Amino acid sequence: MPYGQLVIGPPGSGKTTYCHGMQQFLSTACKRKVTVVNLDPANDSLPYQCDINISSLVTVEDTMKLLKLGPNGGLIYCMEYLEKNIDWLEDQLSKFSDCYFLFDCPGQVELYTHHKAVRSIVERLQQLDFKLVAVHLVDSHYCTDPSKFLSILLTSLSTMLQIELPHVNILSKIDLIESYGKLAFGLDFYTEVLNLDYLLERMNEDAFSKKYRKLSAALAGLIENYSLVWFATLNIQDKESVANVVKIIDKANGYIFNKADHNIAALMSSAVGADFDYFKYPLIESNIILN
Repeated sequence: MPYGQLVIGPPGSGKTTYCHGMQQFLSTACKRKVTVVNLDPANDSLPYQCDINISSLVTVEDTMKLLKLGPNGGLIYCMEYLEKNIDWLEDQLSKFSDCYFLFDCPGQVELYTHHKAVRSIVERLQQLDFKLVAVHLVDSHYCTDPSKFLSILLTSLSTMLQIELPHVNILSKIDLIESYGKLAFGLDFYTEVLNLDYLLERMNEDAFSKKYRKLSAALAGLIENYSLVWFATLNIQDKESVANVVKIIDKANGYIFNKADHNIAALMSSAVGADFDYFKYPLIESNIILN
């Protein structure tokens, strides 16, 4: 019964950096046998050890040249191609036994909000008895703009309903949030998604947002009625922050209930006391150094 994480989120949210850090954390602190699967056919620069790479099957670059498609169309075609050739992925996964899987997914939002390819792939993995949790990364800079935060709440909700997996939303790069600007409310307002009426009041201060206040109010009401969206916070370079996220994820996909040797207390103890080479160096993603 393999366990794993489906790492999704908008472009620039830090998915590849997350997989890099999580791979080293789980293998070092938690002593897990980790297999990373790159499902992003446009990702040609991988900082982590990649055991299964969709580029061996199809790439966006080749698809664009062959079919005369743009980047978005090429990416969607690649995921549909993987859906049609799911036996390739099944064969690759069968080579790794007793492993914990990290699936590094593309950053095209529509793949998770309404397109069926990723959902179909997830359903097939579940048929193979994979116990997965969707880890949805969101850049914390969205918190500094009420309109953007409302949009990311709606995107998160749509993704949760479409993918139909145990779901953990994460505000990534939380260590950089102060550099993005002053927050209108305390951090717990954004993580717990408290009364959105206060958010709407802030939006009315902007002329453009005020014009669409009825639409914004309807969207806020929809989000609150479902009462599904909340966020954990993550600084990938902080051991305790990563350990807390792992604890939430392990509970979401049931890992802690079936792996007695990896209970929460042991995880937190080993994480705080362990030493990680990964955290001694700056993270690099898309040519941006994150210190």
